[in-house]
Amino acid sequence: MMFMPILSGLIVSVDAFFIGLSLGLQKRCRFLYLVIINAFLLGLCILGFLLAGRLYEFIEIDTDLIVGFSFIALGSWCILHYFISKHIKGRRGSRGEEKTSRKTIILVGLVMSGEAMLITMGLTFIFLPSSTILIPLTVALAHFGYSALSFHLARTKHVKRVPAALSHVISGLALIIYGLMALFVELGI
Repeated sequence: MMFMPILSGLIVSVDAFFIGLSLGLQKRCRFLYLVIINAFLLGLCILGFLLAGRLYEFIEIDTDLIVGFSFIALGSWCILHYFISKHIKGRRGSRGEEKTSRKTIILVGLVMSGEAMLITMGLTFIFLPSSTILIPLTVALAHFGYSALSFHLARTKHVKRVPAALSHVISGLALIIYGLMALFVELGI
């Protein structure tokens, strides 16, 4: 039973690979920024784990349903948001590649950290009452591992260019698949 929370944490953290890849392709982003982002992410994962344990007592409906539908919605939002924003940007016209600012890097870090906190809360809900501190640690370490690996690959020119659509679709699909898994647990499939 201890293996399932760890496997789940590894599966739902796949999107961090593409975040690290996109940060690695930015000239202004340093590896130190990725380390700081992931340190903050670890803190939010632990906070999410602690909050989920407290909130679980107040939730009257089955948490597997909440987690399943939440992850499906989050994954769908990731995919749709990319295509909608690309469509809007295409209408305005492109001025070439824009430089990534530190504010953008901070925003990416906050989004990644908030998403990791929600993942931790979802995993904690699903595996309560046998949830342990391994859940937030696995999610945080998986995010760091995936993002550090892809950051390194981008900097060593092993990955020259990955279509942005591919990274958004795969990230969204990983979340949707996990949401479906949570629903299947509830339905006994």
